[in-house]
Amino acid sequence: MKQFKYILFIAVFVSIFTGCEKKIEKGLQEVHWDRDMCDLCKMVVSERHYSVQVVNPTNGKSHMFDDLGCMIIWFKEEKILWEDKADIYINDVISGKFIDARKAFYDTNSRTPMDYGFGAYEDKNSIDASKTII
Repeated sequence: MKQFKYILFIAVFVSIFTGCEKKIEKGLQEVHWDRDMCDLCKMVVSERHYSVQVVNPTNGKSHMFDDLGCMIIWFKEEKILWEDKADIYINDVISGKFIDARKAFYDTNSRTPMDYGFGAYEDKNSIDASKTII
């Protein structure tokens, strides 16, 4: 009986400490289209070609934006200290898949949800020649 109590104590002790460990998720996180809201303007994120996801590297919390312009304003207004370390993903205008925003190519003439006009492209050659590339 004494050995059973000892084993039970060890099992409870181990489960308490392993259960308290919080794992920080890094990288792109699941998007709930038509349910997630833009962290700045509170509009529902539904446009699958212009949305942005920012992941906080310190706690793994993701922030969704319906437009690149909303993300830029949010960083400035909220005075985000981890801006340079953040994982930032943006939809490719053509494919709709999320790409690394720091490696993307941008135009300034896209019709975006909040009309900031920045469209992201994975490949520079896929941008229409009539658009300004930044």
